[in-house]
Amino acid sequence: MTCPFPNGVYLDNNATTLLAPEAKEAMEVFLTSKYGNPNSLHKFGTETHAALSKALDTIYEGINASDKDDVIITSCATESNNWVLKGVYFDILRHGTKNHIITTEVEHPAIRATCEFLETLGVEVTYLSPNAEGILSVEQVRDAITPKTGLISIMWANNETGLIHPIEEIGELAHRAGILFHTDAVQAIGKIPVDVQKSHIDFLSFSAHKFHGPKGIGGLYIKEGVELTPLFHGGEHMHGRRSGTLNVPYIVAMGKAMQLAVDGLEYEEKEVRRLRDKLENALMEISDILIIGDRRHRVPNTILCSIRGIEGEAMLWDLNKAGIAASTGSACASETLEANPVMVAIGADKELAHTAVRISLSRYNTEAEIDYTIEAFKKSVQRLRKISSTYIKHA
Repeated sequence: MTCPFPNGVYLDNNATTLLAPEAKEAMEVFLTSKYGNPNSLHKFGTETHAALSKALDTIYEGINASDKDDVIITSCATESNNWVLKGVYFDILRHGTKNHIITTEVEHPAIRATCEFLETLGVEVTYLSPNAEGILSVEQVRDAITPKTGLISIMWANNETGLIHPIEEIGELAHRAGILFHTDAVQAIGKIPVDVQKSHIDFLSFSAHKFHGPKGIGGLYIKEGVELTPLFHGGEHMHGRRSGTLNVPYIVAMGKAMQLAVDGLEYEEKEVRRLRDKLENALMEISDILIIGDRRHRVPNTILCSIRGIEGEAMLWDLNKAGIAASTGSACASETLEANPVMVAIGADKELAHTAVRISLSRYNTEAEIDYTIEAFKKSVQRLRKISSTYIKHA
């Protein structure tokens, strides 16, 4: 098929997003004429202060952080996740009295790999599997808590399935038990309301490029009064918590992207969800296709499906030829040919675990793009099943 859209159809927004034009415009002046170091006392430094302060205020408001909390600018959520886990190790876990972490089998590799590293240092880690619906229950977390539990780290929304874990309830549980609680909110911001106060969160990680900000900038929310050993030592930047000259252009752009993300939540819930559901309903007309997770419990933009008899990579190749970008799951692990770990964790059979395709929309997708994707997807399934040596239609 010849794609009618000059730039193709981008449906891999859980991997990264288009930089919002408004965010690009907001940052440009700080890349050129207003380029001073904000810590300098001369005009070139001080003229960045107002925009920097406004951007930070917007980021605080976007997650309902108070002015007594800290939102520390980082390079990305991978850094933020590493900082929480390793910082808590230095502060609490290495002393042995509380050396236990609770997390899940379906976390982002930035959490999983760091937990595995901490295990080599003597930390005990419990990896919980989601239930058959793909969601972690509060009871699972409660049952995993021991007197040695020092940290619970659960992602807010899964990057592959889009399924939303009960973060508010888990946060309340951790708060009552006196256990630090961290959530990777990368896939939540801009898709559903995020409120750190309401959810009893001690640490929250995010990346700007997941909500139409630039790549290479993110943040870590740290609740008032919570200590966390820095990863970077040096100057007194960010209240002494993270040394390094502030990336003013990207912070300004992230602030603008955060504002647009929060202002656009109603559009996300109604219009993006409508387009996602239209696409999903059409896919469900295909025989032997499995949609992972109840759409009512997913963020509004995400579909993870498995097409029996078709390898995920083959499907992506066909879609790419049609000008459509999708993925087989996490972009941070997309070069492996192993079975999709999320599919394995929720108990999908071996064949289906190799066939996952993730489709993730954004506010920039159009009805015409979805109509074209439906047509292209169905034609690809028909073509690939015709040449498949393994597909047998199920009754």
